[in-house]
Amino acid sequence: MGGSCCENNCAVEALRSRQKGTLVKVLWINALMFVVIAGAALYGKSTALLSDSLDNLGDALTYGLSLYAVSQSMQAKARVALFKGGLIFLAASVVIGQVIWKLIYPVVPSYEVMSVFSLAGLAANGVCLWLLWQHRAEDINMSSVFECSRNDIASNLSVLLAAGGVWFFQSAWPDIIVASLLAALLLRSSARVIRGALKSGSESNCF
Repeated sequence: MGGSCCENNCAVEALRSRQKGTLVKVLWINALMFVVIAGAALYGKSTALLSDSLDNLGDALTYGLSLYAVSQSMQAKARVALFKGGLIFLAASVVIGQVIWKLIYPVVPSYEVMSVFSLAGLAANGVCLWLLWQHRAEDINMSSVFECSRNDIASNLSVLLAAGGVWFFQSAWPDIIVASLLAALLLRSSARVIRGALKSGSESNCF
């Protein structure tokens, strides 16, 4: 019995160690990409690219919270996942605000800046998704992290598509439309993470 308990504890600790190692890596990648892409978005006047950078910031905060939750109880993990859902919702709200601003004060963004930095973000987020793939079904904490990373890939591809639209039409509308779609994606992801957290919390009797 003692040996079995020791083996179980060792397996749990090994799993937590692997999760922490992965989360530290993706946290730093997203923190760096937020700074880089946010600067590019402001320089290039792109709302879609700004949405992309806010996604990276939200992810960096999410990964930091997930690091805390790795060694916590299921109740704590559910609460952290609920908070993550709130962060995603906040990011969506900021993007919606920017879309409204651009509708009032339209400006054609730089498609060159959008293209280069959406590709850079795609490469970085592809690495993050690859790192998180092995953890996607381990628990509510890691599955919500994987959800965030998967959204990033769609976000990068959408910004790249928007850049092509801006170049082809010489108009701000592709940027605004893609930013609106990204906001909708963030809202959908927020709802999914919150539902998962509430379900997990209910099963653990923490809500």
